[in-house]
Amino acid sequence: MSRVVPVDSFMQEEMAIYQELNENQLYHFYEPDRGIFIAESLNVIERALQMDCEIESFLVEPKFIPQAEKLYETYLLRKGLSLDRMKDLLIYTAEQKLMSTLVGYHVSRGVLAAMRRPLLKTAAELLQDPSFHRIAVLEAVQNPTNIGAVIRSAAALGIDAVLLTEGCSDPLYRRASRVSMGTVFQVPWAYLSRTESDNLTRTMHQFGFKTAAMALTEDSLPIDDKKVGGEDKLAIVLGTESDGLKERTIAQCDYTVKIPMYHGVDSLNVAAASAVAFWELRR
Repeated sequence: MSRVVPVDSFMQEEMAIYQELNENQLYHFYEPDRGIFIAESLNVIERALQMDCEIESFLVEPKFIPQAEKLYETYLLRKGLSLDRMKDLLIYTAEQKLMSTLVGYHVSRGVLAAMRRPLLKTAAELLQDPSFHRIAVLEAVQNPTNIGAVIRSAAALGIDAVLLTEGCSDPLYRRASRVSMGTVFQVPWAYLSRTESDNLTRTMHQFGFKTAAMALTEDSLPIDDKKVGGEDKLAIVLGTESDGLKERTIAQCDYTVKIPMYHGVDSLNVAAASAVAFWELRR
């Protein structure tokens, strides 16, 4: 059996990771080792375990204790580990209203877990995979909800990997991973270095990818252009929520592509635009 600890106050030092630390502090919690992140919902935690993210502790409503224990037991069996390790599983428990009050947001699904961040490949390592033919590149997309939605669309619509510039929100932020429905643990992703971002098309060309900037310009090609969609390897480049892609990024891409707009609408939210682009430009 796990160690179940009822919580009526977050004054305990162990509760700091759920209440006091912001996500940047969580990222560096175990420096120089991997930091931690907060996963929300049984579905997200299950997918994180499938990626071998280690659990530090759970914080759950009492009714979810059996499901939390079952998730961890399934993980141990899959890894061929002794079920004796169940006794080391720490589960804090509190009623939903108290949980939401103490962590500072509405915990709608009743389950949180503090987990170790996974080891990620570099962008170059991902791009070397010969099976990858469609990737997404996100430039300075700062909203965690949009990051999660884009990655969920990537998973659903056959995008092989997602690359992010340094200005992007972290896909493992709680809101991003929740909105993605845990697909941040299924679709490979990595951060581009500053040099790789500044020389994006050159970087992509090194691995056989052409680049398509999603932008509304005078010379933009329609998204159903057969030459663009016919490329064997294509990187679909999407920009920030407010300003879109940088002019420098657009200028260096092989193609500039647009989604036709109607009724005076000038653009789509990046998450919606990504779903349209991924569907139309799938291989």
